[in-house]
Amino acid sequence: MVLFIFVALLILSTASCELSCGYHSCNQGEADKLNVHIVPHTHDDVGWLKTVDQYYYGANSSIAWAGVQYILDTVVQQLSVDPTRRFIYVEVAFFSRWWREQNTEVQQEVKRLVQEGRLEFILGGWSMNDEAATHYNAIIDQMTLGLRFLNDTFGPCARPRVAWQIDPFGHSREQASLFAQMGFDGLFFGRLDYQDKETREMKLKMEEIWRGSQSLHHPEADLFTGLNENGYNPPAGFCFDAYCKDDPIMDDPTLEDNNVKQKVDDFISAAHKQAKHFRTNHIMMTMGSDFQYSNAKAWFKNLDKLMKYVNSAVRYKNCFFLWSVKSDDFFPYADAPHQFWTGYFTSRPGLKGYVRESNKYLQVCNQLETVAHLRSGMKSNLRTSKSNVLREYLRAAMGVAQHHDAVSGTSKQHVANDYAKRLYIDVISSVITEGSSNLTFCDYMNITLCDFTQNSNRFTAVVYNPLARAVSKYIRIPVDCTPSYIFVVIELLVPVSEATESVRRNRGNANCELVFLAKLPALGYNSFSIEKYKSSATNKRLFTPKGKVVNPSDDITISNESSIVIVVITNKTSQSYITHFLLFGYFLSSIYFERYIIFKSPTGAYIFRPNSSTPFHCSNDGKVKLSVLTGSNPLVQEVYQKFSDWAYQVVRLYKGIKHIEVEWTVGPIPVKDQWGKEVISRYETNIDSNGYFYTDANGREVLERKKNYRPTWKLNQTEPVAGNYYPVNSRIYIRDAHVQLTVLTDRSQGGSSLSSGALELMVHRRLLGEDSKGVAEPLNETGQFGDGLITRGKHWLLLDTVTSSAKQHRLLGEEAFMSPLVMFGGATPPALQSFIVNPLPPNIHLLTLATTNSGELLVRLEH
Repeated sequence: MVLFIFVALLILSTASCELSCGYHSCNQGEADKLNVHIVPHTHDDVGWLKTVDQYYYGANSSIAWAGVQYILDTVVQQLSVDPTRRFIYVEVAFFSRWWREQNTEVQQEVKRLVQEGRLEFILGGWSMNDEAATHYNAIIDQMTLGLRFLNDTFGPCARPRVAWQIDPFGHSREQASLFAQMGFDGLFFGRLDYQDKETREMKLKMEEIWRGSQSLHHPEADLFTGLNENGYNPPAGFCFDAYCKDDPIMDDPTLEDNNVKQKVDDFISAAHKQAKHFRTNHIMMTMGSDFQYSNAKAWFKNLDKLMKYVNSAVRYKNCFFLWSVKSDDFFPYADAPHQFWTGYFTSRPGLKGYVRESNKYLQVCNQLETVAHLRSGMKSNLRTSKSNVLREYLRAAMGVAQHHDAVSGTSKQHVANDYAKRLYIDVISSVITEGSSNLTFCDYMNITLCDFTQNSNRFTAVVYNPLARAVSKYIRIPVDCTPSYIFVVIELLVPVSEATESVRRNRGNANCELVFLAKLPALGYNSFSIEKYKSSATNKRLFTPKGKVVNPSDDITISNESSIVIVVITNKTSQSYITHFLLFGYFLSSIYFERYIIFKSPTGAYIFRPNSSTPFHCSNDGKVKLSVLTGSNPLVQEVYQKFSDWAYQVVRLYKGIKHIEVEWTVGPIPVKDQWGKEVISRYETNIDSNGYFYTDANGREVLERKKNYRPTWKLNQTEPVAGNYYPVNSRIYIRDAHVQLTVLTDRSQGGSSLSSGALELMVHRRLLGEDSKGVAEPLNETGQFGDGLITRGKHWLLLDTVTSSAKQHRLLGEEAFMSPLVMFGGATPPALQSFIVNPLPPNIHLLTLATTNSGELLVRLEH
């Protein structure tokens, strides 16, 4: 085999190009030789062990020596001195910062390198996003942010043609679909299950066509996909970075340490070994790794020698082209037996929820600024307005937050704090209230903290609906409901739960919430006047404080006018209980929290590995404290469950609503017993699901899952629990021939169905061990008061016929993802208003409404 190696761009075809960049600049190799594509690259995490700023500047070197600014400095220098050299770069969050710091001379040189195709941008997103915990809306936005910068700065030569997801810990089918629809020609990644990789190497399936969608016509979502042999590292013995331990190529013939022959032999051997796993005579060697090329001269000098000496080796190879087609995904990922990377599906649930909520704020900011821009006649200067500066800051912060060590929850604690800090900026009040300075936004409504509403006897609630269709949503507002006062307009007062009091501790004075149904116009707002005054009569709207306490051995039934019934079985955990309701068949009956205890196993931010397949009950004695809030024709009925001082649930059924809301509150998870714990919420029914369940991919299409099974290779299951967990971004469901139970989530979580008729979702984790995957610290988050982090979230449960469930859970999921935004002001309310003439039909979703810096409108609609 003739071995021909060269520095290559990641090009997949010979399409013509008038410019010297792109496909036109690629060395196509030679047909009768094994073509080894040398790909110089660096992988620069946008935060992981160090913060984004620390990585860029090279600060905090006690953790790791890495300085992205120096990498880009020295790479550009080395590309400039030799026209045969090439380099690929990914992270626009770093590059755009470096670019702004350069003088005109350097910028012109970089433009020349891009135009000549010697500096190639691949992927092109603001970051290399995670694929398990990211929502497709945020993926599209962060890709848009990076690609727009490249296009505006360099033009068409900077357009990435290849997606490069070398480090995410498993890969989503929806991500492949999005890349295909964005116009990428191919995708390369580095991590896949070790058993899957062994099978692919043996069957020559390291490259394939990935069919990214079940609903789009082929090949609209088809994508050529290549799996990197060495992850994203060089072959053993060929790392030439300043901090690598491998020997350089010493080629002075007079030296005793001359190692050219050994290096050549080793490289040829590595190339032949890799070539055995691929169907064509083209293979790729990734020459680089984490934060490498801080001294690009060392790398390029040795690569020059390697190509010079290896290109003299002669052999022969036949090749053929026949691509397999894949239609599932690459979850879950395991890199060794018992090492399933499924813990990060839930790690840092507070940050995951914050990222999801921040995405909604960004979309609202985009919408309202666009409305203001249109009203001004498109004359306002968007680049210099305060609201635009803050919006751009939030866009960049959201782009960083999608990184595969950010929303994934797999960074060090101080880095996670930095991610959250970047998202916390007064963007909402600055943009939303522009022109309406009397409006106030409350950050802590989820734990009933709002000074404005708690301390005011009269105010207005302004509720904005970001969906392009009208909705009716129940709104809850924290207030101080002293019994001698009553509220007008509002229909119900609900007590603040014990769970909420445990979260907020001694903060705030709200002892109840106002609950009312808000009818909201499409892409618009409605306002509601709220007034509290002294009453001489008995207030019939008051509540039984804390609800009615019930016997723990009793079943609790709550229902509304739609004949929806829920039975909460508290302590009967040995079997499944059901209740029948008239319209749909069977319904969920048993709701309870349990825990997994981890002991002497490599569990951590990435890895989930329980020491038993049977979870424990959160309550020490297995009993649950229960109380119920009901009344004559109430707006909402609530069942309060207290499993322990650190695990609560509130089950809610609203009037006229078909789904059930479950609000969970977990933490501080106790660890004084030296056991790390991973808390799950399990829902049990009598649905005969037969080992099958279904999870969404990044909030869009759904994939079928089967316990202990992989569609494209034979699984040797080493972890019966962790090996069956999958990422749940927005929904998970089970079904039989007639009935479907869907659980929707307010953030990404890990989930599974480990027994027929049951669904479980991991909601929180606190660990004392470390899984040796690089973070080098336990996932032991602490809260504001120094103890373990308390996290609160919601699940929405929907039981419906199989035929109507898809429509219902998509509409409900859309409303949960883009829920109304509530603001408060003085007593004079603005008028009800919609910003669009005609609402969109329910099957059409307004994904994006934004204005670019150049004043153009960006509108995305999806079916």
